[in-house]
Amino acid sequence: MTMDQTTETQKTRLPLYSDAANGNGQGQSAADGDIDIEAELRAFEEAERERLGIKTARRQWADSMLTSEMKREERDKVTLLINGLTDAQMFLVEGALRGVGYNVKYFGMVDNAGLQVGKEFGNRGQCNPTYFTVGGLVKHLIDLRDKDGMSTEDIIKNYVYLTAGACGPCRFGMYVTEYRKALRDAGFDGFRIFFFQQQGGLSQGTGEETGIDMNPEFFIAIVKALVCGDVVNALAYRIRPYEVTPGATDEAKEEVKRILYEALQTKKNIFKALYKARKVFEGVEVDKLRPRAKTSIIGEFWAMTTEGDGNYQLQKFLQTEGGECDIQLTTAWLLYNIWEVARDTRERKHLRGQDGGAYGLHGMEGMDVAKRLATMRLAEQGLRLGFQAFAQPIGLFDYHLPDMDLVAKVAEEYYSNDLRGGEGHMEVGKLIVNSVHAKAHITVSVKPFGCMPSSGVSDGVQSLVTARFPGTIFCAVETSGDGATNFYSRVQMYMFKARILAEEELKRAYVDAGVTEEEVRAFLAKNPKYGNPLHLAPHKVAGSAANLVYEVAPLIKKTLAERTADRARSAAGAVKALVESTPAKVAAAREVFSRPETMEQLREDVSLVSDLVRGKMKDRFGPLVEKLAVKAYFENNRETRTVTREAEPIAAE
Repeated sequence: MTMDQTTETQKTRLPLYSDAANGNGQGQSAADGDIDIEAELRAFEEAERERLGIKTARRQWADSMLTSEMKREERDKVTLLINGLTDAQMFLVEGALRGVGYNVKYFGMVDNAGLQVGKEFGNRGQCNPTYFTVGGLVKHLIDLRDKDGMSTEDIIKNYVYLTAGACGPCRFGMYVTEYRKALRDAGFDGFRIFFFQQQGGLSQGTGEETGIDMNPEFFIAIVKALVCGDVVNALAYRIRPYEVTPGATDEAKEEVKRILYEALQTKKNIFKALYKARKVFEGVEVDKLRPRAKTSIIGEFWAMTTEGDGNYQLQKFLQTEGGECDIQLTTAWLLYNIWEVARDTRERKHLRGQDGGAYGLHGMEGMDVAKRLATMRLAEQGLRLGFQAFAQPIGLFDYHLPDMDLVAKVAEEYYSNDLRGGEGHMEVGKLIVNSVHAKAHITVSVKPFGCMPSSGVSDGVQSLVTARFPGTIFCAVETSGDGATNFYSRVQMYMFKARILAEEELKRAYVDAGVTEEEVRAFLAKNPKYGNPLHLAPHKVAGSAANLVYEVAPLIKKTLAERTADRARSAAGAVKALVESTPAKVAAAREVFSRPETMEQLREDVSLVSDLVRGKMKDRFGPLVEKLAVKAYFENNRETRTVTREAEPIAAE
């Protein structure tokens, strides 16, 4: 190639549409000034539209499933479909909503068949809960059509799916789209899904009276059912590892569910029903001296809550491996939601401006902020008291809901309290509390494969936590729907260590207490209240059996007079310690009450009481409390998540 040819090639450039329009030659504008790039792009776009035949305006497609409506006259004909949390909770929610006038059907725990349907009709690369929850709904509708013989039109007309929405940091944010896509591709275009927060709560787009009244009666019915389900689940997991007859606890649980279902449906006294249910659980024969590894289950909310194929029936497997499951309750998640609102409010009140976020302070004055904080304190105490009101009648004694401030404090060094993906800092805090306070022999963190918030915590931060707290047994596992063998194998390795730890702990308890197993069994035979399935020994170590040994050993080795003397000495020591510490406590109390933040909190509380007396709390904070009630039931089930706002059609080419 010659030098002249090379020079000519370097001068060659792409044609500009302005040159063509003006009839200029290819190289005419090369020496001109700056080229208007925006004008060139517009010219290119117009030319391409002309070439592709799309220059004329077209009507955009809009998703009609975004504007689901149900009128009041449809209520008697339409059935609400529900599922997502534990079997006991959803079964009782069905009864509770029937009690307030709705046709409701809980269509069961999702299984692997639902997973396959979810993968068939869903997008690729979604996480495990997406495929299970979306696929479970679609599978149920397909069964109604293909097995029960219902027409697609009748299914769309006579059924709706009830769930809720919020915002999410990962693929959970795509649940709304996944539901619509899967339903449309499966032939159920137009099927109605109601998201509590999609349209701001209680209204629908037409302005007509809605067929679902999300009023206080509606939410109270749901909360009662959920708390009942919580106490039933917690008590069943406490009893089942020690049952003498396999399956006896499950039989008792089914009878208890029927008792509570009837009470919720007929609006009878739920506390009487809970006391009746206590008698059923008391009938389960147990052996409380079995060494069982206390196993705390944490992780991603749906994966640790579901009891079916979604987590390979983890709870059941742990029990077969010698574990006593300590599950996370929905009530505890609501406490986290309350803590979240209170913390965000405290952080925001010092900003120079007001934001309009989920818990923003837009439009709120100083005392409104104070009243919100006081409301959250009242809500927390009310929730804790309400939970115990359900727990005590059924026999769930000495169950303590987590201290959210403590969990946040111990986790803050390792994971910021402001990161809210997944369980936020709670997963880290719970592991530390379990280790430091001997709450469990092993902590199992379960999450879907590739779950970004939870995996980042379990696979990253928790490795530092376990290094800082030697002896902590932490097992992080992931679910994908088709990897049960690897899942079980990993859990088995860690459970072996935990079982050995529980057995050694029980042997050490016998030695420390100076009693033998035979002596303890003989004592329990003579004093059946200590061997009652509802009895829980005071906490000293992680294992329930070892705690029982420590509790009854003094009753075996000492006479009544000796025990009385011990109690007297203990009481005298407590009084002496109280007297000696009183001056320091008075000084500390004086210092606390002199703090500006303490006085501010007292003013907040006084203002709250004033509003309660004047009946203004419902108007001021009703929407906030309603949002929290929605989150307790649905949001963290993660079936779908959308931002609270008016629904708008999404246009697409």
